Amino acid sequence: MASISLDLDNLWSYMKTHGDLGWESFPSYLDVFIPHVLDALDRWNLKITFFIVGQDAALDKNKDALSLITKRGHEVGNHSFDHEPWLHLYAKERIQQEIQKTEDSIKQATGQSPCGFRGPGFSWSPDLFEVLVERNYLFDASTLPTYLGPLARMYYFWTAKLTEEEKKERAELFGTYKEGFRPVKAYQWSLGNGSSLLEIPVTTIPWFKSPFHLSYLLYLSRFSKLLMSTYLGTALFMCRMTGTLPSFLLHPLDLIGGDQIPQLAFFPGMDLSSDKKLQVFDKVICTLSKHYKLVNMTTHAKALLENKNLKTVKVRQD
Repeated sequence: MASISLDLDNLWSYMKTHGDLGWESFPSYLDVFIPHVLDALDRWNLKITFFIVGQDAALDKNKDALSLITKRGHEVGNHSFDHEPWLHLYAKERIQQEIQKTEDSIKQATGQSPCGFRGPGFSWSPDLFEVLVERNYLFDASTLPTYLGPLARMYYFWTAKLTEEEKKERAELFGTYKEGFRPVKAYQWSLGNGSSLLEIPVTTIPWFKSPFHLSYLLYLSRFSKLLMSTYLGTALFMCRMTGTLPSFLLHPLDLIGGDQIPQLAFFPGMDLSSDKKLQVFDKVICTLSKHYKLVNMTTHAKALLENKNLKTVKVRQD
């Protein structure tokens, strides 16, 4: 099997990360995006995991849209409350508050409590894992094992409107090259207190550790659809050769274009129409479904936990 998840980053979180004014009023596109993506998923009869930001779930204006996620058979995950990719800098007490506030807000908005977590910007810390275990989370999905994090950060700093103080705060955004040495397959984190936590990384190509989530495939498709298809085929071949069960990641801007969200016209790839993005999405899902049964992350996690041969990795943040 392979799991599909979507990090439900909202308009304000993109503005905040980019350094744009006005994000503090929490402008939202969820009322437009959520029906759009649910219809796209229905065409493939897919039920996936939506990682929801707590701040969005806490606002009444978003609750009707967010409630559609569970009403239409999908599950929800915790994506932090404030969506700050420097979550790894938080003290444990603040992490506890962040996780609980998000849980409460998501439960109120959707009627479902999350059992999985993904850090914004793939941010994590040993304290975070301890909190997740204490709150009985089934899995974490915050790691992206790739050597390319520093390049992504360099591009981000080049394009974003950040002060020197903000750049310092984001100095470890997307991780270091050491992330490339982390496992691609799912494994168990071994915590210092003797407990453990299942980690399901966002899958990168085994051995090469280059990404193949939908954002990256969309980027390749701008040059050549054949190049994109070949790259995806190679990634899936390597996964099958190594026995890696993919965890495939989506983001809102992978599926909707500037024609529907003109406020984000500055963002890379938003010059592509929603229809063109959905064509790429359909091609990718068609390819994935030829090789794997596509499930949500909880189903994936429970199947992994039945495997007694999961690798154990001691928690250490270098």
